[in-house]
Amino acid sequence: MSDDRWIWGIGLATTTGDGTVLDTWFPSPARGRLPLGYDPAMPPDDLEKLAVPDPRRAVEVDVVSLEIDLDQPPASTSDAYLRLHALSHRLVAPNDLNLEGIFGHLPNVAWTSAGPVHPDDLTRLRRYLQRDGVQVQGLDKFPRLLDYVTPPGVRIADASRVRLGAYLSPGTTVMHEGFVNFNAGTLGVSMVEGRISQGVVVGDGSDIGGGASIMGTLSGGGAHRVSIGARTLLGANAGVGISLGDDCVVEAGLYVTGGSKVVLADEAPLADGAQPTVKAAALSGRAGILFRRNSLSGAIEAVRRAGVGVTLNEALHA
Repeated sequence: MSDDRWIWGIGLATTTGDGTVLDTWFPSPARGRLPLGYDPAMPPDDLEKLAVPDPRRAVEVDVVSLEIDLDQPPASTSDAYLRLHALSHRLVAPNDLNLEGIFGHLPNVAWTSAGPVHPDDLTRLRRYLQRDGVQVQGLDKFPRLLDYVTPPGVRIADASRVRLGAYLSPGTTVMHEGFVNFNAGTLGVSMVEGRISQGVVVGDGSDIGGGASIMGTLSGGGAHRVSIGARTLLGANAGVGISLGDDCVVEAGLYVTGGSKVVLADEAPLADGAQPTVKAAALSGRAGILFRRNSLSGAIEAVRRAGVGVTLNEALHA
């Protein structure tokens, strides 16, 4: 097997007294196998200095070294974190690694401004954390991206809206109400004001409008992994459960799922004079389509578009 399907890293694991690993931070993960001759007992000096217990959070911090096969499922909490880091460091693209069973390796954690705390310890430790000005920011399996990785060339208006494991290409802007889940993200310069769910990728030059939603594969979302092409606009408060090709537009407020009935408004009429109708799934991934709602009949219509789709503000995304 090619070493290119492996990722290795040296990091810091946060562990509770009962041995629960809460998280692992890998500052500089890399492609390939763990270098020959590396001795985990002699970690890099900067990490070794940070590997000290934190009594406020009732945790130990230890240096760990790890290599993982991207084609195999996660085998531990540190393994799961290395996969999330690989995505956010742009070492591997969304949907190009095995994440099967990852939730079982990620404990629920109280995320604080001083680092992770076991939820069972939070009530006992709260008075001391409050005394030191430590705030609880969330209770979840996934931490915030910016607490672990600073992706170059990216703007993120609200750190709580982007999870570790998001893949954000240079030039991407995630506005305050935008959201990007793990194993999802942008493949080029993009504006994100809506929701990019797990498994979804958005092409170069596309705009996910305010309040817009892209259906993922978690929680009954189906098996189809939605993708958004280049220069495509998903209008404000719109949504899709199908893929969109390049240079497409979905009208603001319109939600198109695979089972939606769509009238092909610019096709030749049928023998009875009616316009042909298909399920939206039949149009999944096609380029140059405008999806709109007929203001008189209420029907969803698809019409062909000519030319290039949306054009983003170059200065905003520089």
